[in-house]
Amino acid sequence: MLFQRSWLLVQRSFRIPPRYATLAWVAALFMAINTLVRVGLVAFENDLALWQPARLVPTLLVGVLYDAAALSGALLPFAVLSLVCPAGPIGRRVHAVLASALVAAGLAGLLFVAVCEGVFWNEFVSRFNFIAVDYLIYTREVLGNIRQSYPVGLLLAGIAGAAGPLYALVAVRVWRAAGAEAGRVTARLAASAAVLAATGLWTVAIGDGPREALGDALEGQLASNGYYEFVRALRNNDLDYRTFYRVMSDDRATAVLREARSGDAARAATPSATWKPGHIVLVTLESLGADMVESFGGKAGLTPNLDAMARSSLMFTNVYATGLRTVRGLEALTLSLPPTPGHAVPMRRRNKGLPTLGGALRDQGYEPLYIYGGYAYFDNMRDFFGGNGYTVIDRTAIPSGEIHHETVWGVADEDLFSQALREIDVRAASGTQVFAHVLTTSNHRPFTYPAGRIDITSGSGREGAVMYADWALGEFIREAARRPWFPDALFVIVADHTSNGRGRIDLPPANYRVPLVFYAPGRIAPGRIEATASLVDVPTTLLAQIGGASPEGFFGVDLRDRGRHHTRGFLANYLTVGYLEYGAVVELSPRRGTRVLDAVDGRPLPVTDARVGRLTEHAVASYQTAADLLKRARP
Repeated sequence: MLFQRSWLLVQRSFRIPPRYATLAWVAALFMAINTLVRVGLVAFENDLALWQPARLVPTLLVGVLYDAAALSGALLPFAVLSLVCPAGPIGRRVHAVLASALVAAGLAGLLFVAVCEGVFWNEFVSRFNFIAVDYLIYTREVLGNIRQSYPVGLLLAGIAGAAGPLYALVAVRVWRAAGAEAGRVTARLAASAAVLAATGLWTVAIGDGPREALGDALEGQLASNGYYEFVRALRNNDLDYRTFYRVMSDDRATAVLREARSGDAARAATPSATWKPGHIVLVTLESLGADMVESFGGKAGLTPNLDAMARSSLMFTNVYATGLRTVRGLEALTLSLPPTPGHAVPMRRRNKGLPTLGGALRDQGYEPLYIYGGYAYFDNMRDFFGGNGYTVIDRTAIPSGEIHHETVWGVADEDLFSQALREIDVRAASGTQVFAHVLTTSNHRPFTYPAGRIDITSGSGREGAVMYADWALGEFIREAARRPWFPDALFVIVADHTSNGRGRIDLPPANYRVPLVFYAPGRIAPGRIEATASLVDVPTTLLAQIGGASPEGFFGVDLRDRGRHHTRGFLANYLTVGYLEYGAVVELSPRRGTRVLDAVDGRPLPVTDARVGRLTEHAVASYQTAADLLKRARP
């Protein structure tokens, strides 16, 4: 009753044709459902601090702004329908039928998106972003993963079961509103034009300011909504660094980086090496954060094979992933580049002609292979690696009879490692030196693997997938040890990213830490290097280990020696890029935003802190230079 009275007041005040009450009902449903989604996500976070009025009320109020922005677009089809359906008894009935059907379909769509937001939030602790845009391209993997990971049938049945009764509550009122007087065509034209103008106004005016004013990354994501963020992602997949981010003069950037690298001799001279391996195997483990590996301070008992390897390896205990997706890890491990805003380089049109680890090792006499258990068109892997001189070997090369288990992402890790051994065996027998970059997939939803390998039931959760991935790695090393080429091989074991991006700030360092070991029994002495490092340092350290110089353009340092004198990490989370050093994180964001935060508690550092100016300069110089380098890449 209150809603109807409010609408009548608005309608009379602005002389809106009565049939436009349909739009008011749509607005009420849209705002109510999105508010419920927002409250539901707050509850899902299970953080009592988020319920404090001082935090919850601003989050909900800012949420109204973003919901209104999205609503203006959602109303457009109803405004067009109200405009084109003529007046008169027949026109009113046609409008009533079409508008009622559109409301019913829209309501089901709202509930469907609400469920999708919940699923996406569970994975990324974020509203829809350009990961969601990318996933629309790779429908096979994404839809397949959803089917394997979630009870899709029950979810769809739940949506239908909720949509029906909810629509029944408003069906009669919507029918009456849709069948009301159409008003003059000039009045309809004015009302529909106002909706169109509101859409354009909100699109231009809303921006990121309101949510950023909340001062907390999590609250900002809660205040937004999937509709707004998805459209934003479509418009901001790739950002020109110099246009949107803080910059400095080119001369100053060069001087800052020269100063930072002054102690690093990796580029100036060929490092000394006591041993050049016959073969190099870089194993990139999917989603294996240091929090899951006991030897790196993580949970006990999940990775006994990797822990045993670590004890006889050169361990790097403070290495940080550059992002939260595999493609970011591949970018860092292949190009030794900081994670510039937007897409990772493998996903970009200009992704060739850059110095790569594979290219540097080819110059050292190795054949570079990229071995992946899924289909390499995903994340543009085939184009990127194949276009940069690697031989790409993916799911299509693995015989069906050799597969014990597979998910939509790829074959089980044990089957991938078996294929890797076959590829290395053939080349080693002919005298070819091999560099094999192997990417696993089993530690990923739906967390399934062959039965009987470990004590945890397949599909029961991430800990089982971690334990299986470790079992497969152990079997791989044991099988490799039986090969004649093993004593002359170097194994580099590292993760692409972690499974946890949650934090009070955009870039919580603890959630980016990954394991890294150089394993070559009898060749590389065991030890621990605790310098802060990044995945971009892996290629340079690997090249230095075998006596090779890093190509011009690599940002990494040799962590075995020089890296101890300039220890830092590069981090990224979608559009925020960061620089970690001396216990502080510099966050660079669009509209030239800059924050310097304590790396542990997220507290902003005062401008009087000696670290602020220096670290900010290092961050800006690094990302500006990397972005400029990428502009010179070829498609």
